[in-house]
Amino acid sequence: MPNPIARRRRTAHLLPTTVWLPAPDEPNAAPIPGAVLPAWALDKIRTDFVGRPADRPAPLLKIAIRDTAPGMDARIPTTPFTTPTDHEDGAKKPFLLLAELHPDTLPVPTDDLPSDPSGLPSALEDSWPDFFHRAHRLLPDYGLLLLATRQRRQAGHLTDPLGTLIASARTAGFRYLQHIVVAYAHPVGDHLVPVVPADISRGVAHCDLIALSTIRHA
Repeated sequence: MPNPIARRRRTAHLLPTTVWLPAPDEPNAAPIPGAVLPAWALDKIRTDFVGRPADRPAPLLKIAIRDTAPGMDARIPTTPFTTPTDHEDGAKKPFLLLAELHPDTLPVPTDDLPSDPSGLPSALEDSWPDFFHRAHRLLPDYGLLLLATRQRRQAGHLTDPLGTLIASARTAGFRYLQHIVVAYAHPVGDHLVPVVPADISRGVAHCDLIALSTIRHA
């Protein structure tokens, strides 16, 4: 089976934005309460995204970041997704690391927050670069860090955290690969019927999945 990750190792070209939709008969198009990605999208990451057969999905370590206060690492719940044969590969580090960032945990830039010369709010400056550096050390060569988050409404406007997150990831040694839009909707005929979770902001019916790969310097 063709392996898209192998092709990515030989090229630095960015991939286009992609939209993921659940299967028409998928009963749970939206995520469970408190999560960002629905279960069908997790399955797609472990099989289609990394070019694995459906009966042997790639192992994945999922972490859920709920706050960015000091000591956040000790409070991050982790969920490994593995198969009984994964130990045969002999991998000592996770190849796929998925960080679900609930939008309520992300600071929103405002005029009242001091910024550094690059324009990043101080809260992001203190928390996220450290996280990305630790994630970079955890992953092996050509490992993938996936960030799943979504927009939220603040003072009547939708805010998008992707720019500051990608900027922090790049400074830690990650290469941006792709932006995937994961729809919370059922495809019906030629249109989509939203199926949104209760904790989502009004006007949002999707989440954003960002794929980043590790860069190693000689």
